[in-house]
Amino acid sequence: MAVKEGGSNPETNPRLRDAIAKAKAANMPSENIMRTIKKAAGELETVNYEEVVYEGYGPNGVAIIVEALTDNRNRTASDIRHIFERHGGNLGAAGCVAWMFDRKGLLVIEKDENTDEEELMLQALEAGAEDISDEGDVFEIITAPSDFSNVREQLEKAGYSFVTAEIAMIPQNYVEVNEEASNKVMNLIEKLEDHDDVQNVFTNLKME
Repeated sequence: MAVKEGGSNPETNPRLRDAIAKAKAANMPSENIMRTIKKAAGELETVNYEEVVYEGYGPNGVAIIVEALTDNRNRTASDIRHIFERHGGNLGAAGCVAWMFDRKGLLVIEKDENTDEEELMLQALEAGAEDISDEGDVFEIITAPSDFSNVREQLEKAGYSFVTAEIAMIPQNYVEVNEEASNKVMNLIEKLEDHDDVQNVFTNLKME
C-alpha cells in the first residue's frame, strides 16, 4: 500500500520508510523486503490489495481493532466476523471502539547495560517525541503520527535499534480483567493474528 501511494523509493516515500523500519524491527530479511517492494511496484506478478479496519468487542467488553489487507473484502469480513463470534466476541460497526484509542507512533527500545535513560529521553524529546516511559525491560516512546518518521530516523542515527517501530492505536484507558477472562481475550487475539489478511490487532486489555 505504501508503494502504491508514494512509489518504490523509500528516500522519497516516508510511509514506505516506516513500513521497512517495522519489517526490520520484526527481523524480516532484507531480500523479503525488497521482493515485497518489487511485487507492489508491479515488477513481479501481484494482486491488488486494499486496507480495511474492523472494530469490535472481545469477552468482558474488551475493545479490539483489527487492521487488514485484503483482495476480497467480503471473504475477509466474513472470516473476521466468524473468529469474533466463535471466541466470545462481537464484530461491531465502524467507529464503535476507535474513539477509545489514539493513533500514535510507537517506538520500543530494549534496555541493555549501555542504555542511558536520561540521554535517550533527551534525544527522543529533541527529535519531537511526545512521551517516553520506562516499561521494565523496554523503553516506550510515543510520537504524533506526523513526527514518527523523524523521531525514528533521528534515534537510528544515534545508534538505537527498535523492538517495535510502527504507527499504532494506543488505548486511552484499559479494561482490567481476571486471568480466566484474559485468556479468552488472548485466544481471540491469537486467532485474529493467525488470519493471513490481518496485519495488526490493537486492544485495551489489561491483565490483572
